Amino acid sequence: MIMMNVQNIIDRIREIIDDETTTQLREELNSYHVADLADIFQELKPDERLQCFKLLDLEKAADLMEYLPPQMQVELLSDIDENLASQILTQLPHDAAADVLGDMEEDESETYLDKLPHKFSEEVRELLTYNEDTAGGIMNPIVLTVNSDMSVQDVLNHIRIKAEQDNMELYYVYVTDKQNHLLGVVSLRKLLTSPINQKVEDIMISDIVKLHVDDYSDYIIDEFMKYQYNALPVVDLYNRLKGMITWDDVHDLFEEETTEEIYQSSGISTVVVDEDEILTGNVFNAIRARTPWLFITLIGEFIAVNVGNHFDHTLQALPIIAIFMPLLAGLGGNIGTQSITLMVRGLSTGQVTLSSALHHIIRETCIGLVIGTIFGVLVTLVTWGWQHNMELGFIIGIAMTINMTMATIIGTFTPFALKALKTDPAVASGPVIATTIDVVGLAIYFTLVSTYLIKVM
Repeated sequence: MIMMNVQNIIDRIREIIDDETTTQLREELNSYHVADLADIFQELKPDERLQCFKLLDLEKAADLMEYLPPQMQVELLSDIDENLASQILTQLPHDAAADVLGDMEEDESETYLDKLPHKFSEEVRELLTYNEDTAGGIMNPIVLTVNSDMSVQDVLNHIRIKAEQDNMELYYVYVTDKQNHLLGVVSLRKLLTSPINQKVEDIMISDIVKLHVDDYSDYIIDEFMKYQYNALPVVDLYNRLKGMITWDDVHDLFEEETTEEIYQSSGISTVVVDEDEILTGNVFNAIRARTPWLFITLIGEFIAVNVGNHFDHTLQALPIIAIFMPLLAGLGGNIGTQSITLMVRGLSTGQVTLSSALHHIIRETCIGLVIGTIFGVLVTLVTWGWQHNMELGFIIGIAMTINMTMATIIGTFTPFALKALKTDPAVASGPVIATTIDVVGLAIYFTLVSTYLIKVM
């Protein structure tokens, strides 16, 4: 961990660059952990970043790539010598190399693939044929496999040889037949604690939790959360072992999914523009990502305006009611957003399911009714004391109670409806809930005022 302030380190690096002491700069950069270097690189100017990157040891440069944003990865590799870039890519795990190449233009990625060692290039090419959001696009194809008739001692010797030869992550040893069909799995712990002459088939687990190459990221996350394994094997339709996915891959997936949900809940589209481009990419792309839902919100708010226009006679007869409209819309929108956030998150983590939809709708309705009643009473008392009008306070209090209850029902029901329609529930957050509650809330408010308050006053 960096003990000094990042800005102080950057200032020091810039001083060394100005002094043109390359050896000192190389030693300085290579002394930091790659995770800390990633923080430093993101604060440097592009020309400074490139100069520093060229001075890193080959292995450190490759490790750093995995910590940098995709856009910066492509930028750095594109600006250095192609042979050096190819060497760095070769040092990366296959799945990481595929991710970097997948973010490049097709002709550029082909140039690098042609320069990579043939075996490595073919394995990366295969990964690129899979959808990037599936197990096939995420997995590392380099997996340690053994035969079922090998002894524990044979396996341990095999591990020593293979681990030195390949860029391999060691979590489990997978048992396959001659056609590479997955038969079982053995943990390293089991190998180290078993008699050295014991056969692998006697200690392997045959009831294997595995993923298919076409499984999507949300399913992969669910499986890792459920079983809590450090890695899971990936097989094809014929149960042939194709690779494995590790917990750190899933951590990245989970972070991406959470980011996407946050963006969608705020009305920012990750469909038309990649999420990595929204915050730091082209301004035009950021505009494209944020505009679509704003148009939908505009249409919804025009409907709300039309509701208000329909009751213009009520506003003319009793202008005072207009000042309470933001109060109703604000609290209704807030409690509705709370409900929809809870349901979307619950559906995402598995705490809430479609089969339990009715239970949660009833529960949230009761909660909304109780909270609405509390705030309705408060609004009644405050309005009565402020405007010295008991009837006005009572109607606004009733409108508040009904509005908050309806907002809770809408906020709870909508994610379940979208989930049933095979649509991401996160898209219902933000703009949809806000405009819907505005329309419903105003309709309830004006109806109550027109029906009861106008006659009384």
